[in-house]
Amino acid sequence: MRKIAWAARGISAATGALLLGALMAPAAAATGGPAPEPDPHAKRKCGPVARHVASAAPDFAFALGTVFRLATDRDGRAFLNDSRNQGVWIDLKTVPHAPKCVVDVAVSVEEANNGRLTLSLLSKTGVIYEARCTTSSTPFSPTNLAGTCGVGFQPLQATPV
Repeated sequence: MRKIAWAARGISAATGALLLGALMAPAAAATGGPAPEPDPHAKRKCGPVARHVASAAPDFAFALGTVFRLATDRDGRAFLNDSRNQGVWIDLKTVPHAPKCVVDVAVSVEEANNGRLTLSLLSKTGVIYEARCTTSSTPFSPTNLAGTCGVGFQPLQATPV
C-alpha cells in the first residue's frame, strides 16, 4: 500500500510540474507557433534613425520652378533630388567625405554666387558636415554631383550638438 501511495504522489507531483511549465511557457512555445520576429533595427550599423526631409526652391532665372530636396532613410543614408531630374535620388555618398550615419538634413540656395547649393548633414556623432555645390542649367545627377561640390563635405568646427 505504501508503494502505491508513493507512486500516486510521484505522478501527482510530475503532473503538477508539467502543468506549471505549460502555464508559464510563452504562448508561441506552448502552441508550437512561430518565433517572434527579430527587431528590424537590430542589424543596422547606424541604429534606428527617423527619416527626415528638407527642401529649397531657388528663384533665379535658369532654376525657376526647381526644388532641391534632401531626405534620409532609416539606415542613415542621405539623398538629393533635383526636381528637374524627376524620380532620380542621388545617394550623397558619391560626394567625397560624406558622413556614413546621417540623422538629419538641411538644404539652402544662395541667390548670389549664381545659386550655390549648400547641403548640410548632421551625423550620428553630432558633427555637422557641409558641402557647397555649384548649380547650373544642367540638373544634378549621380554622375555630375560630386564634380560640382568642390572638396566635398567638410565638418563644421565646434559643432555644439
